[in-house]
Amino acid sequence: MFETSSSLGTHILVEAYDCEPEKLDNLKGVQSAMVEAAELAGATVLDVAFRQFAPQGISGVVIISESHLTIHTWPEFGYAAIDLFTCGTKADPWKAFKYITSYLKAKKVTTMELKRGSLPLELSEQRLNIDKLDSELTEVEGRV
Repeated sequence: MFETSSSLGTHILVEAYDCEPEKLDNLKGVQSAMVEAAELAGATVLDVAFRQFAPQGISGVVIISESHLTIHTWPEFGYAAIDLFTCGTKADPWKAFKYITSYLKAKKVTTMELKRGSLPLELSEQRLNIDKLDSELTEVEGRV
């Protein structure tokens, strides 16, 4: 096994139960709430795709610079499966989590947090050295 540094991203898997069925089947409401959740998390929204299913349910994705937020709803069960994946340190997926679960009025929620891209320490150190070199080059270019 190798020693790891910090991860490249945080991926939160959310199981939201006992949500309000009307909210889970409201396409415009779910889409707006997911975009708002991304923005409140500090993410940069790039694209959005949501679909309503018959007789009920919604699937959608908010593509962000930092990765993605997705949701799949089952109004007949009061349930939503939500993925909140952000890379880097700018966006905080837990802020998105708080907003979207509050919007859905989930009475029971379970989560699993995964640290994605835990690089071997030596690769992480190499990346830091490359970032430092890029910063130094930018500084030199700025003086020329």
